[in-house]
Amino acid sequence: MKPLRSTSAAVLAALTTLSPLVISGLSPAAAAAPTAAVCNAYCDARDPSLSTQDRTSVTATASSRTITLHFDDADAMGWASLDNGGPDDHVWLDRSMDGGRTWSGGSRLGDTAVPAGGNGWRTQMYNVDDWNTQGVGALRACGQPAGGAIACTPWARTNWNANSRSTAAATALMMSFDRSSKLFGGNGWWTAANALTAVIDNSRISGMGSYTYAIAQTYDKNINAQGGQFRNDYLDDTGWWGLAWVAAYDLTGDSRYLNTARADADHMNDNWNTTCGGGVRWSTNGNYKNAITNELYLQLTSALHNRIPGDNTYLDRAKNEWNWFKGTGMINGDHLINDGLNDGCANNGQPTWTYNQGVVLNALTEFHRATGDAALLTTARELADASTVRLQTDGVLREPGEGDTCTGDGPSFKGAYVRGLGILNRQLADHPYTPALTRWANSAYDHDRNPLDQYGPHWTGGQGATDYGCQQSVLDLLNAATT
Repeated sequence: MKPLRSTSAAVLAALTTLSPLVISGLSPAAAAAPTAAVCNAYCDARDPSLSTQDRTSVTATASSRTITLHFDDADAMGWASLDNGGPDDHVWLDRSMDGGRTWSGGSRLGDTAVPAGGNGWRTQMYNVDDWNTQGVGALRACGQPAGGAIACTPWARTNWNANSRSTAAATALMMSFDRSSKLFGGNGWWTAANALTAVIDNSRISGMGSYTYAIAQTYDKNINAQGGQFRNDYLDDTGWWGLAWVAAYDLTGDSRYLNTARADADHMNDNWNTTCGGGVRWSTNGNYKNAITNELYLQLTSALHNRIPGDNTYLDRAKNEWNWFKGTGMINGDHLINDGLNDGCANNGQPTWTYNQGVVLNALTEFHRATGDAALLTTARELADASTVRLQTDGVLREPGEGDTCTGDGPSFKGAYVRGLGILNRQLADHPYTPALTRWANSAYDHDRNPLDQYGPHWTGGQGATDYGCQQSVLDLLNAATT
């Protein structure tokens, strides 16, 4: 995030005590609630005439009125205007610090009325973000004709921390980072690990370090949650977090993240048993052997070997994992991976979720780096060739049974897939999957994006909501498409 600039303490104190205007003709409940002023480059309620920029962002209409959201990108402030109106028409701003879910940054900011004899008016300028509290914000302009109904523009923001497709998507994802729980979505667990990994990858690839504060904050707040060290009863959850901390270690060099990744891998190893001849069980409360848990274990143990000088323990575990996994039959005749094994230790024929096709590519790439075995990349390429063709609809990746929601586990799957495909693509000298990744990224950007750079579930476009699972997946896609 951009740094705070100095602001007069006296000005700040005065602004934080301002009371909202009482709006003539509206009920007391409709009047603005008191909102503390935000001060970044400048404090809230700055005169737009002082702005050196005026970018029109989004508009709305109410009767014959045009409501417009304006931005000064240089100072990350915005204001609202109403045109073609009349006296007593009102115009104001709403500010959100949670991606437009609520008016968490204040409602009816700068509420003002068109003066007598006029046909248009504007608010003062207000900050989009609150850099002092790491609030990643959005604004919308709202208006109400005298005696009429309220209309608001879509939520939008300035172009700060959004100078590319991927950094704009990362900024939109950070709107879902809960500043209390330090988890994405408020209480996401394994999905929060994936979201954090996507943000870390974006920082590494793009060079934008604005949101790296989320790494330490997530770690410090949640290190003692559940089983401690990001372990719990579900071994795939543990694997996702272990890999997130490997990514954090790679970016920061902080050894505590690597130590936690080791604790996670050791917890997974403690749950390797002889059911179906080996493998890590999905849960400590059963013996189901599934693909995702064991792919994560292969990637995590390989990654640890590649980062711990003189290691043999994690390399031996990785070798045992791959020798077992490739003989289980979970890789079917179409070179796709089903969900897991049935009670008879045979392929259970359950869906070929995208994340099962992607994590294995990441894992085999790490395992190749650990062993130098070129055959591993040949296998990875065979799997990737199959999945990039068989899991497309209209030339774009689609999750089996893909729905219109962005909540729950499924929306994170495609992100894990393209993350793995991107890693393999960078490893291979001819970068064979660049065309597919670019095509999918272009489709999502052109057809599945709102003015706040939030994305939905369908990269070909169509009906659907937005939330952090879909946002994480598209950030992984945009990261992967950057070669």
